[in-house]
Amino acid sequence: MSIRVLLADDQTLVRAGIRRLLERTDDIEVVGEAADGDEAITLARAHRPDVVLMDVRMPGTDGLAATWTILADESLAATKVVVLTTFDLDQYIFEALHAGASGFLLKDLEPDALRHAVRTVTAGDALLAPRVTRRLISTFVRRAGRVRVPPERLETLTDREREVVPLVAQGLTNEEIGDWLGMRPLTAKTHVNRAMAKLGARDRAQLVVFAYQWGLVGLPPG
Repeated sequence: MSIRVLLADDQTLVRAGIRRLLERTDDIEVVGEAADGDEAITLARAHRPDVVLMDVRMPGTDGLAATWTILADESLAATKVVVLTTFDLDQYIFEALHAGASGFLLKDLEPDALRHAVRTVTAGDALLAPRVTRRLISTFVRRAGRVRVPPERLETLTDREREVVPLVAQGLTNEEIGDWLGMRPLTAKTHVNRAMAKLGARDRAQLVVFAYQWGLVGLPPG
């Protein structure tokens, strides 16, 4: 079964380029193209894609507002949103992660990396490239400051869960976490999922944000 993808970007050439890159494989299908946030919402509800690749800066309803709307729609509970950005990090990306976006991509990434990213999100993992994640989180957590963590939530974490959360925040995969802590990747994934559930994180992307905000891991150099 093909992975169904919706593209949302106000630049026609960008959408055409991404479509060509994605469709050079048998397991990915582009089901629609949107030029603004309103159209993205309409097409998402019509096609119910597995993944929406969402640009942020679009005329009218921007990608952030569209992300909030799509991910708040119960009929689209299975749809993942991945935000597209340039390396000059957009201030809205942090809010997009809070809205429930499963991660973000740089528009200059390699074709194979783009296809891999779509598959990764569909499989239930988040896109957390370390070089981008650390810069993003350090910038915006410093602006937003720490938030007070309900003690009862942090106290529910086991020692092992407290070990895996900082590693997730550094962008490590389940396999890398397993290697670091001497456990199987599946076991690492179990600890990550339990930590997410206890801390109220929708996915790994939000877990990273929470980890920095709540002081579970030190801020990286910014």
